[in-house]
Amino acid sequence: MQMSEAGAPIPMVAPAPRHSRQARVVWGDKVITVGGDAPVRVQSMTNTDTADVKATVMQVRQLALAGSEFVRITVNTPEAAAAVPEIRERLDRMGEFVPLVGDFHYNGHRLLTDFPECARTLSKYRINPGNVGKGDKHDKQFAQMIEAALRWDKPVRIGVNWGSLDQDLLTGLMDENGTRAQPWDARQVMYEALVRSAISSARRAEELGMNGDQVILSCKVSGVQDLIAVYRALAKRCDYALHLGLTEAGMGAKGIVASTAAMAMLLQEGIGDTIRVSLTPKPGEPRTQEVLVATEILQSLGLRAFAPSVTACPGCGRTTSTTFQELAKQIDDYLRAQMPLWRTRYPGVEKLRVAVMGCIVNGPGESKHADIGISLPGTGEAPAAPVYIDGQKATTLRGEHIATEFQQLVQDYVERRYGLAAGAT
Repeated sequence: MQMSEAGAPIPMVAPAPRHSRQARVVWGDKVITVGGDAPVRVQSMTNTDTADVKATVMQVRQLALAGSEFVRITVNTPEAAAAVPEIRERLDRMGEFVPLVGDFHYNGHRLLTDFPECARTLSKYRINPGNVGKGDKHDKQFAQMIEAALRWDKPVRIGVNWGSLDQDLLTGLMDENGTRAQPWDARQVMYEALVRSAISSARRAEELGMNGDQVILSCKVSGVQDLIAVYRALAKRCDYALHLGLTEAGMGAKGIVASTAAMAMLLQEGIGDTIRVSLTPKPGEPRTQEVLVATEILQSLGLRAFAPSVTACPGCGRTTSTTFQELAKQIDDYLRAQMPLWRTRYPGVEKLRVAVMGCIVNGPGESKHADIGISLPGTGEAPAAPVYIDGQKATTLRGEHIATEFQQLVQDYVERRYGLAAGAT
């Protein structure tokens, strides 16, 4: 079979640029931007009772240390609203300045009015237009929440969810659909209800005096294809900053795969300014898993860098030893554990690339492509592990302490490369 000659170079692929407006989230003298040319931000949410100040503070801190740039907390009772200022104060004393987002449903208008310190302390409000009141109360109670945002100069996320859609709006659209010569599919009517609810609520907020730059929209669904369809429509019909996420994504591999499949496609198309991976934690699993998945999605797409990446082979018949698996995990855990300190001490270290390979087939090549890499001996190979630094063979490790010695080489490399760049001594 004859090979054809090379034509034009294969084009490189990169995520499309985003075209949303840019919002500002302020707390104290800190500012974080969302939308426009700002990085795609990671958000998470606590599952503690917000009235339990100690538990909420500790979980917020864990999420922030894992890489969450906003943490949403439930504000559903007077006790929860009263606890918010103390939660903020304790976090500030700990040096954890992550913005807190208040999640309001049903009674948010009352809580934001009756607890002004809660309203002042929160950095952003999340409003669900399907849960702000029914009938005549809807417009009044929505307006009260927007008025609180204006009073305290807070941005809002207007978050529509297909599990709690405004039933009056949905009924009206279904009636309208019944008069069409060619009625839409019921799912298409649902899509329209989601998009229309979000955009009309945002425009109502602007009519009440809110700057459109301080509005973020979301339309949460739990199906991958549904999310893609809804957000493509939303992005075409408005330029508000958009928050992405499957609602009730699920547990374990199902939730991770579904969230990644949906959000990766949209982010590649330039759609999405903040993201959350709504995983159901397994019993005993830390809440931080959702943050790690979100950061990995952004890092895998080349949109952000949060922590050094570890390339490791999956193993095969050549790699009967588990040493490379153990070392890969050890190095990955070590790098993530160091990041809270390294992030401030070694700027740029989040872009470090490490390779831990299990045999000679791809080991040396992958190690040369990484900043620092090691190729462990596979079945039938000499008991030696060459280490490559910046593409060149630097040393060969042997014996029982390969893992410890390689970890020290990684530490030395970080200090030498990123410490000097930061002016550290």
